[in-house]
Amino acid sequence: MSDVPLHRLYRHYSELPYSQRVLYTATLLVLGLGYLFALIYLYHTYAGRAGGNPMLLTYQDLVVAYSGSGKGSRLESALRGPMSSMLPPDEVTAVIAWVQDGAKRAGYDKDIKPMLDKRCMSCHDGSNPHLPNLSGYDNLKKVTEQDTGADVFTLVRVSHIHLFGLTFIFFIMGLMYSHAYVRPVWFKCVVVAVPFVAVVVDVSSWYFTKLYHPFALVVMLAGGLMGLCFAFMWVTTMYQLWFSATPSQVAERGEDVG
Repeated sequence: MSDVPLHRLYRHYSELPYSQRVLYTATLLVLGLGYLFALIYLYHTYAGRAGGNPMLLTYQDLVVAYSGSGKGSRLESALRGPMSSMLPPDEVTAVIAWVQDGAKRAGYDKDIKPMLDKRCMSCHDGSNPHLPNLSGYDNLKKVTEQDTGADVFTLVRVSHIHLFGLTFIFFIMGLMYSHAYVRPVWFKCVVVAVPFVAVVVDVSSWYFTKLYHPFALVVMLAGGLMGLCFAFMWVTTMYQLWFSATPSQVAERGEDVG
């Protein structure tokens, strides 16, 4: 498989003009930085959602994120997870204690409302339909009910963002990586195709996790495959762009190196 002849339309990085190689390099650097920040954000959002170590992302954290804890409230899960840094620890403890004590009206007026008005109303005042409305006791009471995880509308909203965004990212990565000299050819094709399969499996498993918790493992596996493929294409492309020698098969074609 290593001596498969080069396709007549194939161009190695060494055959591309320097302007195109610089374009690829700049794109790789920005996409790599963006992917890194995306991973940090996802880790911060989901790690500790189940009440465990906030520095460790676990299977149970994903189960709670998508299907709920089945016992705590949505407000409690948010304060233990992605919203944990929005309030000081003592105020987080006070709000959770109020929820677990039955979320009584008297406690709300005296202790909870002042904290929410100060810390939360800039985002949760009801003006953004994608965020829970925490203004007023009746609205707050809704998020103190049993946690059932992300609702379907939220999943649909996030799904289309992921499907469009990741498709564009991996199309660009795959296009740049297609100039790499990688053998066997079938392996190169697999690396290009797997992220697209993985993103569909990943997004689908969000919904399935609400029905059957072990699908959270599929979410972790699909996300890991996307990350591995991204890293492999990024490193291979950057290395062959500037640091590796021109493959002998490319050099033997007798064409000018641009």
